[in-house]
Amino acid sequence: MCEPSFPLADLIDSKVEEISIRSPNDIPNELRGATKPFIIRGAVKDWPAVIQAKRSGNDFQKYLLEFDSGAAVTFFSGAPELKGRIYYNEDFSGLNCELRQTAFRDAVDEIFANTAKECMPLSYIGSTPIATHLPGFEKENHISVGGDDADTYIWIGGPSRISAHYDFSENLACVVAGRRQFILFPPDQLPNLYVGPLDYSPAGQPISLVNFHNPDFNKFPKFRHALQKALLAELEPGDAIFIPSMWWHHVEAFSPINVLVNYWWRCTPAFLGVPKDTLEHAIMTMRDLPAEQKAAWREIFNHYIFDVNEDVATHIPPNIRGILDPITQDEARRIRALLLNRLNA
Repeated sequence: MCEPSFPLADLIDSKVEEISIRSPNDIPNELRGATKPFIIRGAVKDWPAVIQAKRSGNDFQKYLLEFDSGAAVTFFSGAPELKGRIYYNEDFSGLNCELRQTAFRDAVDEIFANTAKECMPLSYIGSTPIATHLPGFEKENHISVGGDDADTYIWIGGPSRISAHYDFSENLACVVAGRRQFILFPPDQLPNLYVGPLDYSPAGQPISLVNFHNPDFNKFPKFRHALQKALLAELEPGDAIFIPSMWWHHVEAFSPINVLVNYWWRCTPAFLGVPKDTLEHAIMTMRDLPAEQKAAWREIFNHYIFDVNEDVATHIPPNIRGILDPITQDEARRIRALLLNRLNA
């Protein structure tokens, strides 16, 4: 990009741990039960996509387009002055860039054409399912994360900055092309990250409002505390990073062409839904209760959710334990129907 960024990395003392593996087949064992981020150098260095990206821009562009299914992608574009940052506009009424649906081929052609410009504009294909948009790509470029329930996505663009956010899913992110920097924070740093709206954000997840290129410590003083807990990761093509569920991460891509493939998977079945839905409903129904009532509900939540143990329902006859029993897909469907009826009443 045209201007150097604020060296925020210089303020971070700790780096993400690196682990060594004998072969990519060992990765599922490393992921099992992991609760902290780690880097695997060279995890996908032998992928054909990584090799093509290192060969030449033209070869890599042709390689990507070979898999194009014709499905439209979500494409972000904006002026060079944005320096790749996808964010809100000045009054938070919308985005600071244009967001549109366009053909994958057209988006890729625009991204590669922009590499000839001295100051590159924002051009970025957001999270795109590989199975539907690039069929055949994963067969040639695959790594096992253990089990068959991982969803695989691709991200393609010029220089970009994605504000600090969390994902509910576990995440293994593999760098195919370009140099990337991750700044990660454990979940307990939420109060120090100055998170924006829960129900309106540039890409669906709540994001930190701190500009990592120019942090305003007067406006966001607690961000200094977050930096004391931050972890830094610098990745090159072929490297991979594991990001545990709920860890905040700011992601920056520096190169003219940057491609990331990531695997997302859950530790619970998808039919159980996502906790963020519960949070939003709880804000609506509980946040403004009197303090005594909130304290009572805190005890109820602790009893049934946060401190739950096997004794919570042993005194109830098995045939009437209902939601207190392990929840099956049919039971989840029944509960969801009841909730919908109540919410629509």
